[in-house]
Amino acid sequence: MIDSHCHLDCIDISDREGGIQSVLDLARDHGVDRMLCISITLENDAPRRLAKTYEAVWATVGIHPCHSHEEPEVTVNQLLELTCADSVIALGETGLDGFHEPVTDVQRESFVTHLVAGKQAGLPIVVHTRDARDETIELIKTHGSTEVPGVLHCFTESWEMAKRAIDLGYYISMSGIVSFPKATNVHEVCRKIPDDRLLIETDSPWLAPVPYRGKPNEPAFVSHVADAVAQIRGTKPEVIADQTTENFFRLFRAANP
Repeated sequence: MIDSHCHLDCIDISDREGGIQSVLDLARDHGVDRMLCISITLENDAPRRLAKTYEAVWATVGIHPCHSHEEPEVTVNQLLELTCADSVIALGETGLDGFHEPVTDVQRESFVTHLVAGKQAGLPIVVHTRDARDETIELIKTHGSTEVPGVLHCFTESWEMAKRAIDLGYYISMSGIVSFPKATNVHEVCRKIPDDRLLIETDSPWLAPVPYRGKPNEPAFVSHVADAVAQIRGTKPEVIADQTTENFFRLFRAANP
């Protein structure tokens, strides 16, 4: 099983003997063999360092939309230079976030820069989208690659948006939110995603799934996301684990041995 989106560098390991290795060991004990550690700024190179150090970890390069104002001058060439390492398999997370305040021009420009860089590098895009449905899809449609798409991670928007993204070749990733009883819109999307477009993630250390809701999250708990997805889709967790692993390697082609 693969955790397709985590922030290993943000997990509190101060009281854990073994540090990050203990996180990886617990994940392996839960059947989670590999994970993708997500970048939120270029200045913080921790995801790339972790991926270089641990075989179980891949990394992305990118700037989260809520941090885009911190690095507003990012260029395509900057991103391309940072994708040269074999352990970097995607760009992101990037996108648009209009939850706390309206989407800014800096967010838009940063998103487009990532989309163009992804097209040039032949790497998929990890997209964060919140309260910016139409604009996210339109920018992907206008500037994204038709050959190497991406994933809408931790998806909580409408099925209509998911369907539009799927039609553009994108994948949809379910996080621990899918295990929350009242997340009925997420349950609806989860039921409708085609088998070959589904991914699972933790977004750890946040959004821990039931039965760990409200506690710190970590990659091991993606097994509980698989359980919740399987229940909603009327199948077995092993089927979800196999499907999402196959989908991961189809999307993130640079991760293939």
